[in-house]
Amino acid sequence: MTTQGSEIGDDVLDRFLVRGRLITMPAKQSVRRAVLDRIATSFQPGVRYPETEVNEILRTFYDDYAALRRYLIDGDFLSRENSVYWRSGGTVT
Repeated sequence: MTTQGSEIGDDVLDRFLVRGRLITMPAKQSVRRAVLDRIATSFQPGVRYPETEVNEILRTFYDDYAALRRYLIDGDFLSRENSVYWRSGGTVT
């Protein structure tokens, strides 16, 4: 599987997402975007999430869920207004 038009394969993603957990944030931007795209699929398009629920979901991937949330927002995978978040990009599965 490739994500969001990238050529990043599952073998590369599996180096960073081990048993569903993000081991480290990839330095290479194309790989980082592919990892974030995979994580963003945890959020349903069209659903609004309170910040507490976003944190709970992201905590299952990475202990520093606040940093992960910021990466998703900065990468245009999630958007927010006040303390409400919604999926705004990424691959729809």
